[in-house]
Amino acid sequence: MNPNDIDKNAAEFVRDKTGAIIANMEKVMVGKREEIKLVLTSLLSSGHVLLEDVPGTGKTMLAKSLAKSFDCGFKRIQFTPDLLPSDLTGINIYSPKTGDFTFRPGSLFTNFLLADEINRATPRTQSGLLESMEEKQITVDGRTYILDEPYFVIATQNPIETQGTFPLPEAQLDRFLMQLSVGYPDSDGGAAVIDRFINDNPVTDLGPVCGGADLLEMRKAVSTVTLHTELMKYIVSLAEATRAHEAVALGVSPRGSLSLARAAQSYAAISGRSFTLPDDIKYVAPYACAHRLILRGANQNARKKKVIEDVLASVPVPTEEMWK
Repeated sequence: MNPNDIDKNAAEFVRDKTGAIIANMEKVMVGKREEIKLVLTSLLSSGHVLLEDVPGTGKTMLAKSLAKSFDCGFKRIQFTPDLLPSDLTGINIYSPKTGDFTFRPGSLFTNFLLADEINRATPRTQSGLLESMEEKQITVDGRTYILDEPYFVIATQNPIETQGTFPLPEAQLDRFLMQLSVGYPDSDGGAAVIDRFINDNPVTDLGPVCGGADLLEMRKAVSTVTLHTELMKYIVSLAEATRAHEAVALGVSPRGSLSLARAAQSYAAISGRSFTLPDDIKYVAPYACAHRLILRGANQNARKKKVIEDVLASVPVPTEEMWK
């Protein structure tokens, strides 16, 4: 079998597996196929997701239905101002009988973590997530504990209620591969939500359709998706254009460029392709890059997507002839 056939089979494997996950999640989530695909894109890219939306749009339900689709560990943490870093990381407890310290793991020790209303916790507690998200490990009292793979964080926050909240610092925002909004359903979707949930909660009956080993295999398969050198240069040009934009004080970093590249590969694989297209990059760019920008002036969040749109319109798109 030649390498191209291997790559094609790998992409088809990802498409089939993610198709089963999407179908399972759509038993709960109504009319949110693209949002589900974007969350899966982050998951396959070994990244994390920040869901920012108003209450009641299904942020927590999306996270729960994803976690229940995998035969993996899942924990939900309700972030509050009195939550301590040790509640997340764990703590060493002294036993007077033995004279020894015993480590009691915190909530971060799981596979899928839902950090609900993350911006309600203090910056000190929020920082407890940084090492686990980036390094996939936790250090307590000088000892490092390696987290089990897969490890995936979905954090939620409400952009409307700002009283008593602590905005995420830029360093932590940069740890999220994507920032998404679930959004309101259309009229038919809204009626379907009522019909589906009025007498029962379908998420309680949701079962796994995939295992942790399957997810790790999908991640390996994604790494075989071709990303041509010209497309790598295109991604770098997009990042450089954000830094040169007149409205931007701080643009997309090299970490952001790498995240965009991985997201484009994953989205291509979910679509069943063994190669990445410019359209994959353009589609995931607003979700993978906008939250990494620091703009000049006020109303930053409302203007970030517009900056990415400007950049995508201004940077020439590679054509197939360029790599023939």
